[in-house]
Amino acid sequence: MSIRNGFGRVASVLALSLLATPAFAETYPTRPVTMIVPAPTGGGTDVFARVLAEIVEADLKQKFVVENRGGAGGTLGTTQVVTAKPDGYTIGFIWNSPLTTSPHSLNVAYTPDSYRAVMSIGYSSYVICAQPNFPAKDAKEMIEALKAPGAKFTYGNDGVGGTMQLAAERIFRELGVKVRGIPFAGAGETAKNFLGGHVDFYGGSLPPIIEHEKAGKAKCLLLTSAGRNQALPGAMGLSEINLNKAETVLWWGLIVPAGVPDDVVAKLERAFISAAASDKFRDTMAKQGATLRVLPGKATDALIRDELKALGEVAASLGILRRAQ
Repeated sequence: MSIRNGFGRVASVLALSLLATPAFAETYPTRPVTMIVPAPTGGGTDVFARVLAEIVEADLKQKFVVENRGGAGGTLGTTQVVTAKPDGYTIGFIWNSPLTTSPHSLNVAYTPDSYRAVMSIGYSSYVICAQPNFPAKDAKEMIEALKAPGAKFTYGNDGVGGTMQLAAERIFRELGVKVRGIPFAGAGETAKNFLGGHVDFYGGSLPPIIEHEKAGKAKCLLLTSAGRNQALPGAMGLSEINLNKAETVLWWGLIVPAGVPDDVVAKLERAFISAAASDKFRDTMAKQGATLRVLPGKATDALIRDELKALGEVAASLGILRRAQ
């Protein structure tokens, strides 16, 4: 084969590859897409993932298969997402803890450079609730009580290094107060021990405590979000005590492995943002007591990095930072 013919063949291959690249993006997806959810079935993350998958299937004319792969606080399933082939056929619907909380207390096999965000859908507040006889009618009076000389209180949380603990400590640090954290195995156990009088405050997600608050068994005073939540109208948001910058919430979004082509990510971003704006998904969010706040990929990436840094500082102050950041 002559050198001229050799160069000609190489040029032909390059031309074909350049033609094939946009064609791939235009036809994607041509086969079912696996959506990994690193959480058990039935929870809020799983519910949101399945509703979005159903809506997106109709849009992109392809099956989105939801696979629940829980374990290690969501980090196992997250690892499976970020180490998958970066072709857009393995995506992850995830909540923020495995991305911004767990890396501070667990040795995880990924960093923000291992994946990219496609979009995020919204959030749900955590809440701090006092016992019914606690001498405060709102968050401002609660803070006064926490700052009182000799004040000694305890709060239940979802475990050492968990999002609720870091969220609460982030607030307490800004307020300059000390409240002793007592870890439990999730919000349900926290609620049980709070109702049993074993801790002064409940710290956790909204669903386990809402009905008890309605029954007068809890006085929910402060949310970890900047704004209020209609599910607990008596609880103040952080903006009302000038602590917007300390906001930490439970939020959900879609990620893909680093290296997925930009045009494929753009196609997923468009489809999932459209699905999140549908009436069906809005109703689903409302039923779960969550707030719809749709962010595109770049904004979600920035949120991840900012939250990871802020919670890392809190974890370091508590002495639970297990690896270099």
